[in-house]
Amino acid sequence: MRTDGTLITVATTGAESEKAAVPALPVTLDELVTTAKDCAAAGAAVIHVHIRDEQAKPTLDLGRLNETVRALRDATDLIVQLSTGGAVTDSFDRRLAVLDAGPDACSLTCGTVNFGDDVFMNPWGFVRELYARTQQVGVVPEFELFDFGHIATLHRLLAELGGPFGGHVHCDLVMGVPGGMPGNATTLVQAVSALPPGATWSATGIGRTTLPVMLAAMASGGHLRVGMEDTITFSRGRPVASNAELVERAAVLAELAQRPAMSPAHARTMLGVPDHR
Repeated sequence: MRTDGTLITVATTGAESEKAAVPALPVTLDELVTTAKDCAAAGAAVIHVHIRDEQAKPTLDLGRLNETVRALRDATDLIVQLSTGGAVTDSFDRRLAVLDAGPDACSLTCGTVNFGDDVFMNPWGFVRELYARTQQVGVVPEFELFDFGHIATLHRLLAELGGPFGGHVHCDLVMGVPGGMPGNATTLVQAVSALPPGATWSATGIGRTTLPVMLAAMASGGHLRVGMEDTITFSRGRPVASNAELVERAAVLAELAQRPAMSPAHARTMLGVPDHR
């Protein structure tokens, strides 16, 4: 499904990188709000959010999540998408409780995957419960697909529980994770061909696959997810200076492809996301 614009999602922080090793990583609420403003100005329409505690460690504290959602809505018109993945050590109950913060959207990973040396657990029962809860509370899910089996699970979810809140299926192909599908054009085209009819999709290239996946996605009519959750290197030997510069690069490519960056309002219409502001 092609569109006239390119949806750019920025994944600002993640749960893997340490602040001490990546000083530019936004981990405080003030840093995150400033990052959100800069990325909105650069062309992002969605902000994918992980939060950190006072020691800059990943957390799913509900009070902090509520505060973050409010602050981002007050400061920008971006679609606020909370991660329900958290860190690989987070319990299923805490991940389900993320929806209680009332985000516009959330990530919904459709299966377990080896994640480097760790295992990112998403058994069928949890995936089904999380999806059913998004329908009940009115949060738009983005289906995160790390491998082809996850695409089969997405089809199973839709067959058993029907369409998502908002009425539109949007996926993110997460490529290049050690243990998941590789980040190359051949794999991307195969994955897109297996998606549900009418679904839109973004693609994320982890680490050194960032640029190959971005270029393949643009050539195939898809959308983009970029950010320091997914890569901390802008080019060989040069660290990322800010999330905004990754959004700016994506926006330039979108412009060259004659599918310029989509506004948050346009993205809300495409994805079926209400404006809770």
